[in-house]
Amino acid sequence: MVNGIPASGKSALAERLSQQAGWLKLSLDGIKNPFLQHLDGVDRAFNRTLGKASYQVIWSIVADAPAGSTFIVDAWFGFQPRELLRDYLAQAGVTRLVEVWCQISAERVAGRYAARLGERLPGHPGAEYIAELRALAERAGPMQLGPVYSVDQDRDQPPDVGIIYDWILHQLPRSKIA
Repeated sequence: MVNGIPASGKSALAERLSQQAGWLKLSLDGIKNPFLQHLDGVDRAFNRTLGKASYQVIWSIVADAPAGSTFIVDAWFGFQPRELLRDYLAQAGVTRLVEVWCQISAERVAGRYAARLGERLPGHPGAEYIAELRALAERAGPMQLGPVYSVDQDRDQPPDVGIIYDWILHQLPRSKIA
């Protein structure tokens, strides 16, 4: 699991990790965004509904995968209760997982989010979300359902994906993992 609040750098990290490892990446926005491209008038409440459905789709895909499959799941896991994640993991047959937590400061995440406003599809929260995102950066943390590797996303250099990949391999034996 590559976890972090919106604009914490988790998607870029998940993509780089997928390229390094050759594992399929499933992302909440990767599933949700095609719907946002075709639906008009998506407000925050409906965006959240699409997010919940996309979250469920991820775990359905993992459940249907052959034994021994390995996935990188890119999402802000804190938007849903921890117990729901536990239920999805159990239903999907995931018995081992690791979490890469993207830690970021309120100031840095606000700047990143503001810089991307013009690139976001309609239906995603706009500039009004920045104050909420700042507060979220102050209190958010990893899900801690398995070993956690914390990445400091306030650095100017991208994290070393090779080190993270080696850590993951050390943590998990070959099994159906997410």
